Amino acid sequence: MRRTLTVAAATAALLLPGGPLPEAEAGTAPAKAPATDRWSAREAESFWTPDRMASAVPISRGGAPAAVDGTGRDFDGIPVVGRMFVMKGGGAYFCTASVVASPGRDLVLSAAHCLLGTDARQVAFVPQYTAQNPQPYGMFPVLRDAAGRSKVWIDPRYRELGADKGAALDVAFAQVGPDADGYPVEDVVGGNRLVTGAPYAHKQVSLIGYPASAARPRLCVNRTTKFTSTDPRIPGSFLRIDCTGYPGGTSGGPFLTGFDERTETGDVVGVIGGWKTGGDTPDTSYSSYFGADVRKLYEKALAGARVA
Repeated sequence: MRRTLTVAAATAALLLPGGPLPEAEAGTAPAKAPATDRWSAREAESFWTPDRMASAVPISRGGAPAAVDGTGRDFDGIPVVGRMFVMKGGGAYFCTASVVASPGRDLVLSAAHCLLGTDARQVAFVPQYTAQNPQPYGMFPVLRDAAGRSKVWIDPRYRELGADKGAALDVAFAQVGPDADGYPVEDVVGGNRLVTGAPYAHKQVSLIGYPASAARPRLCVNRTTKFTSTDPRIPGSFLRIDCTGYPGGTSGGPFLTGFDERTETGDVVGVIGGWKTGGDTPDTSYSSYFGADVRKLYEKALAGARVA
């Protein structure tokens, strides 16, 4: 079964119904931004109550590393990975997302199919969400610009080709605003380093995602291999990893190499998505390859994030 429940029409810059806020040096609170109705952290926290977050269903299928054997296990999570919540067509949904290091300290990374749809609203990132502790590090709203468009970057070819033909481009970056105290997300939880142009095969990758029915996130460590599709309807080559127990909700979860137990961050070389939006069984996951196209998309997000 595919990991996607619904795939709405894509858009290169997702249209959703405020702009960048002042940056802060690490450890210092930024100046308060002017009052705005553009979806602030306090509005996000008021809207995404613990009950509403608990009721959210996955948009798609989707600590210290576990043993390198491909067996997934539930764990308490790490601050840099969390749930991305979104309202679509009156329903509450979620997928997985993670913070990626950037000069503005305000970018998160997920799968493109998680953030498609002009009907998406009230999008917010919650680091290290668990049912027992829904907001351990607060909430970070996906910003909207002055025209009301959400600051999300998806390769326009993904929209044009669709989730199958465009599977090799299933990556999205989003700019999030500061938390209710005015701190950017990377100052609060850290950020993974984006790595592009690496090999498909890695000896040890930590895979983290939020399964639909689990109260906590899931961790698995295993090697990755290169998978080249022979289906002309879903062309491309992808990273593949065998990890048990990654159903709906895990899409957008990061593939991390070089995981540092002290900082609880690593190098992100993929996200669950791509081939069949992440795979057709919960025990094998895929990622679009992080090459030149992803680097260009990241640079586009950096440039767009600087525009008020």
